[in-house]
Amino acid sequence: MNPRLLRAVGPATLAVVALAVMVVALAYGGGATPLVIGDAGPVVRWGLPAMTLATNLSAAGMVGSVVVALWALTPDEPAFEAALGMTSASAAVFTLAAGATGFLTFVDAFNAAITIGPEFGAQLGRFLTDTDLGRSWLLTTIFGAVVTVLSFAVRGWTGTFLVAIVAVTALVPVATQGHSGEEANHNAAVMATVLHVEGAALWLGGLILMVVVRPLLDRTRMANALSRYSTIALIGFVVVAGSGLVRAAIGVVTVDGLFSPYGAILMVKVVALLALGLFGAWYRLRLIGRLRESGAARSFWSLILAEIVFMGIASGAAVALSRTPPPVDTTLPELRTPAEFLTGAALPAELTPLRWITEWEIDVLWVFACAFGVFFYLAGVRRLRKRGDSWPLYRTILWVAGMAMLLWVTNGAHAVYQEYLFSVHMLGHMLLTMAIPLMLVAGAPVTLALRTIRKRDDGTRGGREWIMWALHTPFAKVITNPYFAAANFVLSLWLFYFTDLFRWSLYDHLGHEWMIFHFLVTGYLFVLSLIGIDPIPYRLPYPFRLLVLIGVMAMHAFFGIALMMNSGLMVAEWFGSMGRTWGATPLEDQYIGGGIAWSVGEIPTLILAITVAIQWSRSDERLQRRADRHADRTADAELEEYNAKLARLAERDARAGR
Repeated sequence: MNPRLLRAVGPATLAVVALAVMVVALAYGGGATPLVIGDAGPVVRWGLPAMTLATNLSAAGMVGSVVVALWALTPDEPAFEAALGMTSASAAVFTLAAGATGFLTFVDAFNAAITIGPEFGAQLGRFLTDTDLGRSWLLTTIFGAVVTVLSFAVRGWTGTFLVAIVAVTALVPVATQGHSGEEANHNAAVMATVLHVEGAALWLGGLILMVVVRPLLDRTRMANALSRYSTIALIGFVVVAGSGLVRAAIGVVTVDGLFSPYGAILMVKVVALLALGLFGAWYRLRLIGRLRESGAARSFWSLILAEIVFMGIASGAAVALSRTPPPVDTTLPELRTPAEFLTGAALPAELTPLRWITEWEIDVLWVFACAFGVFFYLAGVRRLRKRGDSWPLYRTILWVAGMAMLLWVTNGAHAVYQEYLFSVHMLGHMLLTMAIPLMLVAGAPVTLALRTIRKRDDGTRGGREWIMWALHTPFAKVITNPYFAAANFVLSLWLFYFTDLFRWSLYDHLGHEWMIFHFLVTGYLFVLSLIGIDPIPYRLPYPFRLLVLIGVMAMHAFFGIALMMNSGLMVAEWFGSMGRTWGATPLEDQYIGGGIAWSVGEIPTLILAITVAIQWSRSDERLQRRADRHADRTADAELEEYNAKLARLAERDARAGR
């Protein structure tokens, strides 16, 4: 197919197919059926999913274009300009569609009669400012407007990178509202929805960008860009498939549910995604390398058009699913226990030694993080050894062990019980800030990446180039400074637990995810400044490292003692209201948690101190060996000259004495 014709036909085909599938699926599944009570009318019933589809497709264009441009193009070529133009246009549509979707959501939820009077405006204002759903749509619209403006104003690497961050963030607020807090498995569904939306946007938007920039690139550059996009698409496919599986399991639950209208629409989406995966594997393995041939190019772009059609099918089915009642009742019972009211889940059984191993609660975000972390690390080690270079086995073992511990902390018994027992929460905190970073830093992932990722020579930035850029930014110089890392490590403890940040992490799942990320990163940076071999701008001499570590140990111990001496219960309306009939009382459990912070947290710190001392000793030995080799090469010339100098001074003193 002619590239310029495909440039016009491709996006139009996507929109038409997605809209047609959405209409058919809504009619079949009952998603647009009038409600018996409180129906908002046909305009809202059909307009709301249509605007949701417009929001989803424009979000893909906004996110996918800017991210893939940063990965596959250079700012000095017309294709990069076209990518940012696509970002800006998509963001403008996204802003309008998000605003319209928020408005229709308000009318649908409250069955409000649309008028031009002040009462309607006041009610809409309260929805946008006083409800979580309204605030989410308001934030989404604002983010879209910001991306629209910024993508006009920037063209360099750094500015475009900031635009990409804002664009990705714009999809989070509404994605977190895709599953009601009044439904079961709320936390798992929220993270699955967020990852599903982000992965699909990146995958679909990148594909459309390849169609848009095709006339602006020669065959060689186009083949390179497609090869790089295919890596992003593969990651996107894995994320979409995995998160979609979790989300579908929550909505269907049983095999019989697959034979319901909801299950039928779900199967249409699954088949479309599987077809997309096969298409991706086909052109990644067979066609991209032959794109420089005209015949191969024609067949390739015909395949891309077919892929766009299946993208449209999946997109339309996804919107219909969000409006179709699932075959099982996922709402929580009206009469709930205190634990169910606070956490959205029933109070678990008493924590026994066996349940430390058998209890799991999946957090799909950290499952993906750990899986990708292990996969890419082992792939790097394999590449290094294939070319004949060595990599210490102990570093690989420590990295995999650190990832395994991170997986357990975020998905295992700790994840199940940390909302009910402060002591379990504190144990996880100590592992996140001390034990896990100790193993991950020892794995030296940045050094491995810089040794294994291929350097690009065409002006684009791949993994190696972005890592090098990140290491030399002013931001990196600040956060890796040993004094900042130590202060951040200590102050984070006090600020988190003695402000409302702790409360936020309990009530809001995003706050919980932020807590995990923040303390993992602060611990990693602190350990990196002390014993890491990965490159950072500045490290302290070994004596000062030990002094900093001793100071941090003291402040850490003082924090644990402060918790143990606290006579009041932290977040009392949470830990004191669970209705537990097993285990220690909430105040006793808080005392145990303080003891864990004081004692257990010092074990990794002691290991750190020993490691610093060993590195110091080995550093002195290396300096001595270097000095000995220099003396051997120069036949002790420095020593002989020094002795001669002493002899001359002695002779001068002898003459002066006479």
